[in-house]
Amino acid sequence: MRARESYAQGCVLSTDTLRTGPSDCRTTTIVVMKQFLNCFTRECRIVSRQDLLDSGLRPEQITAAVRSTALIRVRRDHYALPGTDRHTLEAVRVGGREACVSAAREIGFFAFDSQFTHVHIPREGSRLRSPQSRKIPLAAASRDGVELHWWPLIDSADGTEYCVGARDALAQIIQCQEPRFALAALDTALHEQKIQPVDLDEIFAHVPEKYRDLRARIDARVDAGQESVLRDLFRCAGFRCDIQVRIDGVGRVDVLVEGCVVVEADSQSHHKTWEEHIRDRTRDRLLAARKYLTLRVLYQDIMFDPEGVLRAIQCLVDICRYGSPRAFTVG
Repeated sequence: MRARESYAQGCVLSTDTLRTGPSDCRTTTIVVMKQFLNCFTRECRIVSRQDLLDSGLRPEQITAAVRSTALIRVRRDHYALPGTDRHTLEAVRVGGREACVSAAREIGFFAFDSQFTHVHIPREGSRLRSPQSRKIPLAAASRDGVELHWWPLIDSADGTEYCVGARDALAQIIQCQEPRFALAALDTALHEQKIQPVDLDEIFAHVPEKYRDLRARIDARVDAGQESVLRDLFRCAGFRCDIQVRIDGVGRVDVLVEGCVVVEADSQSHHKTWEEHIRDRTRDRLLAARKYLTLRVLYQDIMFDPEGVLRAIQCLVDICRYGSPRAFTVG
């Protein structure tokens, strides 16, 4: 395994400390947990049996650690600590690596729906197993929502032993997800510098031609995936809009539609405290004083009720252009 050398160097167990036998399972559990917490990292969550042997464990001690739940035997010769991410465990147990939206979530850019694990399987992949049990062949078990990807990779050496690289994840997302969600993944991957602009050549050369019109719609200025989806929704509906617009006395706003309606994409992560609500209400007041209308839209509305969002925007744009029919007229 790729991480074996660094793993063995960083984790040496004392065989004097670890004893085996029925009465020593608790001792084994405590010692293994203490030693291995420093060895399993974000980059090294899955280790091989040889890694464990190289660290100083004997075969019977590995068995004792598994029986005492200090270690998880994910599949043959693959081990992890309790609490390891479910998607990582399922991908390795099946016999592949996290892919598509699962890889995007792991790498750190937008993934619309990562509830189910997406797994890349190499063409030569064999002995595939159920995502829930290493003892059950995949063909004989329900996939339990796991989505398999068989497409050849741009670079099989990229990524980690349990997750494909960012370029391959994006090529998979483009072919697997709705265009607006694929665009959000591309935007945020560039914004977060998980890929570079030059990587787009390889990504789009790796997907069928029918998907390549997405490239002209990419805009890496977005701060979040829902902002990307919102911007694309407005533009596809024919509205003139721009993102990350700076307004004097207010600061940057997410989207400015038709030069008069400010749309902010709100999420729970940025509205957990009263101080954050105060900040946003103050911005709304300052925008109103500058003759801008404001609409705050929630993640669930952007993703699941786009038509409702468009109706609201059309009404606000009409108010800007023609005034509100509800306004009292001066007699």
